[in-house]
Amino acid sequence: MKQKSRFISVACMAMALLAGSRAEACTGITLSAKDSSRVVARTIEWGGSDLNSQYVIVPRGYKHQSYTPEGIDGMTFTARYGYVGLAVEQKEFVAEGLNEAGLSAGLFYFPGYGEYEAFDASQKSSSLADLQLVSYVLATCKTVDEVKEALKSIHVVAIDPRASTVHWRFADQAGHQVVLEIIDGRFRFYDNTLGVLTNSPGFEWQLTNLNNYVNLYPGSASSQRLGGRELKSFGAGSGFLGIPGDITPPSRFVRAAFYQATAPVQDTGLQAVLQGFQILNNFDIPVGIEFAEGKVPADIPSATQWTSATDITHGIIYYRTMYNSAIRSIDLNKIDFSRTAYKAVPLDTVKQQPVVPLY
Repeated sequence: MKQKSRFISVACMAMALLAGSRAEACTGITLSAKDSSRVVARTIEWGGSDLNSQYVIVPRGYKHQSYTPEGIDGMTFTARYGYVGLAVEQKEFVAEGLNEAGLSAGLFYFPGYGEYEAFDASQKSSSLADLQLVSYVLATCKTVDEVKEALKSIHVVAIDPRASTVHWRFADQAGHQVVLEIIDGRFRFYDNTLGVLTNSPGFEWQLTNLNNYVNLYPGSASSQRLGGRELKSFGAGSGFLGIPGDITPPSRFVRAAFYQATAPVQDTGLQAVLQGFQILNNFDIPVGIEFAEGKVPADIPSATQWTSATDITHGIIYYRTMYNSAIRSIDLNKIDFSRTAYKAVPLDTVKQQPVVPLY
C-alpha cells in the first residue's frame, strides 16, 4: 500500500509537469578559473507549484529502484559512488548532482522535442525512469565515457508518457561535457564545448541559432554618421544591442552564451562559483509572466526555485533558493560515503527570505 501511494503521488507530479509546461525552464552555464577549476551552474524553474526541493546524500552501497508506468518495479542499481544531489518533489528525482568521483549530472526540461521508447513490461528490469537517470549516472559512473557505455543497456522511459520529456548534461573532471537527448527512442550525445544548455528546441538547433547574433560584441558601438546626422550610443553596452531579453529557451541560450563568453576568467574555483551565481541572476524568472493575467497557479516568490553551482574540481556543490538567496554549500570531501546514512533534507526549513535589521 505504501508503494502504491508513493506511485500515485509520482503520477500526479507527472501530470502537473504536463499541465504546466509553459512554466518549465532551466538555464545552464560553464565556467573555468585560472587555477584550472571547472564549474557548472544552472537554474531550475517551475512556476506551477512549490517543488519542495531537497538535498540528498547517498552513500556507497545504497540500493535504488526505478519507477515505471506500472509502479515502483523497474531496474535496481546499487551506488558504486556516493553522491550529493538536489531533488525535486521526491527524493528519488535528482535534478542536479555531483558524485565523489567528480562526475556532474543534471536534467533540463525538453518539452515537445524528445521522445523516449515505449515502455515494455517485459524489459522492466532494465527500464529506468527519466527522472531517475541522474541518480543512476551519479551512482555508477566516473566519467562521461562511462556514462555513454552504461546507458547502452538501459531503457529510459517516462513514468507518465503524457508528461514533458527532459534532456541531460554530464560533465567530468577531465573537462569533457556532453548533452544527451533521446529522440525517436534513440540516444543522441552531443559534445558541449560551449558549456551552455537550456530547453527546447534541440541542442544542435540552439547552436545554429547563435549565428543570428554574429553582430553582437562586448563594449559599446562606435558612433557613425547617417544622412548627415551623427548616431551615438545612449550608454554602455550597445555592442550587445539586440540580444534577446525574453524568457524563451532560445533567447536564454543566446544570453547565457554571450554572458558566459564575455565574463572575466576568475582566479579560483570559489570566485568562479560566485561569478556563476551573478551571471544567473539575469535568468531569474518573476512569477506572473509565464501565465495569462489572473491565471498564476501558485503562491511562490519566484518561478526560479533554486540556482546551483558545482565546483567539479574541488568537489563542492552550492545552492541558493527562491526563499533564501544566501549561498549554501555541501563539501563532498567532508562526507565519508562508506559510513554516512542516506539523508534527504529540505533545501529550506523556513520558507521566507531572511531580512537582517541593521537598526
